[in-house]
Amino acid sequence: MTIERRAFLKGVAGVSLAAASVRGAPARAAQPAPLEPRERHLRNLRQLTFGGQNAEAYFSPDGKRLIFQSTRDGRHCDQIYTMDPEGNDVRMVSTGRGVTTCSFFFPDGRRFIYSSTHQAGPECPPRPDMSRGYAWGLHPTYHIFAADPDRGSLVQLTREGHYNAEGALSPDGMKVVFTSHREGDLDLYLMDSDGSNVRRLTDEYGYDGGPFFSWDGQDIVYRAFHPRTEAERQEYAANLARHVFRPTWLELFVMKADGMGKRQVTDLRAASFAPFMHPNGRQIIFASNFHDQTGRGFALYLVSLDGTGLDRVTYEGGFSSFPMFSPDGRQLVFVSSRGSRAPREFNVFLADWVP
Repeated sequence: MTIERRAFLKGVAGVSLAAASVRGAPARAAQPAPLEPRERHLRNLRQLTFGGQNAEAYFSPDGKRLIFQSTRDGRHCDQIYTMDPEGNDVRMVSTGRGVTTCSFFFPDGRRFIYSSTHQAGPECPPRPDMSRGYAWGLHPTYHIFAADPDRGSLVQLTREGHYNAEGALSPDGMKVVFTSHREGDLDLYLMDSDGSNVRRLTDEYGYDGGPFFSWDGQDIVYRAFHPRTEAERQEYAANLARHVFRPTWLELFVMKADGMGKRQVTDLRAASFAPFMHPNGRQIIFASNFHDQTGRGFALYLVSLDGTGLDRVTYEGGFSSFPMFSPDGRQLVFVSSRGSRAPREFNVFLADWVP
């Protein structure tokens, strides 16, 4: 372990070396996983994590690392980890304090951004009530940080507002698009990757979030809930006051990287989220409960940018989400409950992509 790494863990993070000893920790090697016959877009499926709650696994620009959030190692809420595409060389790269989410690599594949509540203390914030369905906490102490653990660097990028999260970098690493509750609503914002020059991209009342740039950096794909009735408006406002978002439905949108030309892609009247653009620039992969009348089951779907060609990708497991294509478009990483042995167990899977 380098001196810089010790400085990051002990000085910046305020955690013990023992707590951070997962760097390079042995991991269970990737294991082949069965495919349901209808999953024709997937081949050579491998399971990369085993047990616990693992989510939001995203490729480095060179395709050689994955960064993801996970509740493991005896912790009670998510921290950020990296691993190789075989599930080996697992490293915790966040502080070990608070809760974290939404990590994404810079183009150099070494630095990354993520959101964390660690400044508010080492404890895990309360989890939202899931008894009424899927929900996530809008913890008001979430801020976005840029980290380079090997060099002992942790830089705070956001300082205003309540809830700054769901961030992603532009392909050139110059811009960050993110969701913030800083002007009375949950909207998308754009800032330079050093935290400067913040500007608002969306202003319609309701939730706008989960944004990602297209591979050429020209467009942004995101999910949105804009209340259509007074009852929906009141429920959204009440949940927002409790720092919770409960996606009874979400639709997918695209816009130019400057916020212009917004247009709706889906109209499924379902909870459709976690959109990511295919490197071909013509399709979006996303998660939705469109097929499940109970609203609790989520599968991956593919859709063209004009909203046509809806194609279901996954059928196995009760929950599949957070998909991302590798930079060359030949692989797909996603999170699923398939094969889980405990309630709310989610693991990272990697498959070859069949167009």
